[in-house]
Amino acid sequence: MRVEESFIPVRGVGEQTERSLWEHGITHWDDFYPDAVGPTTAERIQAFIEDARRHLDDRNTEYFGRQFPSEAQWRLYESFQDGAAFFDIETTGLDKRQDAVTTVSVRQGGETKTFVRDRDLTAERLQETFTDANLLISFNGKRFDVPFLEHSFDLGGVLKRPHLDLMYPCRRLDLTGGLKQIEKDVGIERDRPDLSGKDAVRLWYEYQRGDETALDTLISYNREDVDHLETVANRVVTRLHERTVPDDCDL
Repeated sequence: MRVEESFIPVRGVGEQTERSLWEHGITHWDDFYPDAVGPTTAERIQAFIEDARRHLDDRNTEYFGRQFPSEAQWRLYESFQDGAAFFDIETTGLDKRQDAVTTVSVRQGGETKTFVRDRDLTAERLQETFTDANLLISFNGKRFDVPFLEHSFDLGGVLKRPHLDLMYPCRRLDLTGGLKQIEKDVGIERDRPDLSGKDAVRLWYEYQRGDETALDTLISYNREDVDHLETVANRVVTRLHERTVPDDCDL
């Protein structure tokens, strides 16, 4: 679903009213006509569409991040996925004040970059990478990855932008557990299904003791996490679309 097929950002328009609009053939901003709803709601919808078109032309995801309710942030994905940054980090532990970020993988435009501590993992490289992203996508990144990155690096607010944390839309679909369990539930197979976050910590320390192969495995593990995020996003957003839109609506 694209943002221009949505009406719920409008004050007074909930899911029921939006569904009614769709069922009457108003499945896009271009289809809206004032007589479809009451005069006050019609005026609000028209004002929203006029304003939103300008922001859509400017690719201003921050506007849509503010306008869409939190449970509907997944609707930004299809409209802005071409500029999205899928990201995932590995660390030496769970405490951002004591532990360190070891690797960061970011996937944009079908390509994945991985930055490694004491090599190329710097605030400058992260800023450069995230600056072009208009939508962030992670799994549990709001509670873990972003706080870790902001504490460890001076990123100048580059991560303060719309963020689709897939953990929450997954829960709406009763997909619970960690990312690896959800991957299984949506039909994704891993090259290294036996590795976990604890292994990522172990691999880093083995590398610190001189095992270059351990670093190669850690990088591969981190990259697989972020590459699979895109597939999870595609499948989860498709399921939410199917759940949200009536079967007889051409949307």
